[in-house]
Amino acid sequence: MQTSKKPIFLFLILTSVVAFVTSKSTIEPCSNNDSCNALLGYTLYTDLKVSEVASLFQIDPVALLTANSIDISYPDVENHILPSHLFLKIPITCSCVDGIRKSVSTHYKTRPSDTLASIADSVYSGLVSADQIKEANSIQDPSALDVGQSLVVPLPCTCFNGTDNSLPAIYLSYVVKDVDTLAGIASRYSTTITDLMNVNAMGNPSIKPADILAVPLPACASKFPNYALDYGLIVPNGSYAISASHCVQCSCGPGNLDLYCMPASLAVSCSSMQCRNSNLMLGNVTWQLSSAGCKVTSCAYGGFVNGSIVATLSTSLQPRCPGPQQFPALVAPPTTVTRDSTFGQAPAPSPQSDGSGTTMPKTTVPTTGSLPGLAPMGGPIGGASGACSLVNPLAASLIALTLYISVSNFMIFLPL
Repeated sequence: MQTSKKPIFLFLILTSVVAFVTSKSTIEPCSNNDSCNALLGYTLYTDLKVSEVASLFQIDPVALLTANSIDISYPDVENHILPSHLFLKIPITCSCVDGIRKSVSTHYKTRPSDTLASIADSVYSGLVSADQIKEANSIQDPSALDVGQSLVVPLPCTCFNGTDNSLPAIYLSYVVKDVDTLAGIASRYSTTITDLMNVNAMGNPSIKPADILAVPLPACASKFPNYALDYGLIVPNGSYAISASHCVQCSCGPGNLDLYCMPASLAVSCSSMQCRNSNLMLGNVTWQLSSAGCKVTSCAYGGFVNGSIVATLSTSLQPRCPGPQQFPALVAPPTTVTRDSTFGQAPAPSPQSDGSGTTMPKTTVPTTGSLPGLAPMGGPIGGASGACSLVNPLAASLIALTLYISVSNFMIFLPL
């Protein structure tokens, strides 16, 4: 019986090393210097003010609020305290760095009790690893962090040309929690298991805590000219975005994926928002029913150019009149976290679902017909990579081999 201890002991060591390196993230290769918009799924590690969360990611507090459909007119909203464990969508800008899409615009100043691991796992909710911070800042000795030291925090992000199955989409980098299933994530974000597997190049629907999935969210895409300051604006369905120096508010849905822009509630000292040769203001739509159809006239937002708001008048004949504009529901700044909150984690599958890959939640995004495990057209090459948040696979293999040799030599001298 004693002779079996050695192989079992070695197996446990090897499997523990393998388990240590299996967290995955979706990597998007890139080859140009453009930037694009994306979202991060972030869970607060402690109670924080809206302004403090925004500061962690170097973003506009208003952009944080609108991305989560929080009412920006709430009194003193930037100083509102958000509760610990609240889940938020963080709007970020992705750059192309060393051939990989990532965000490197976030900087963090270290505090006395900080370690690279605590910054990565706690402060930034597992969106980055200690090794990634170490490499991005060329840190030789992670145990010798200076208080007040400014660290670049490389955050994950994917854009994939702002489309999913040829429809507008914005991608959320989502850190898998131990309660998550792929079916639950698909259900919460109005997509399908098949689409998630395709986007992340997954061979099967199995996911593990600490994996980072790219989740496509249906969105409204702008058609502003490339010389506009807000060129490429894309807004997830059911939310808002503020543009043109807080003068214009653009919303997406519900009910359609057409971007609708109007004067923002924060608008102060803004340029003219009236369409030329018309008494219509930005966002105004009129219609007149006739025997030939519905004549629709609108004053639409065309981008922020040279400090001015472009308002474009257009007239079209449509089969039906559009009816009143529908707006995403605004919520008050959250004060508590509940399981059923829209800010909570992705739920497990419903009782009638067995959680298998055959579960197909309702979606507005059609599937591509490509096979699970293969990247979609224009999607990630390599998809859910085996890159670990702490050590890379090659290093892990070397560690495992070293452990095997060392333990084998050690076990020679033990009585069997």
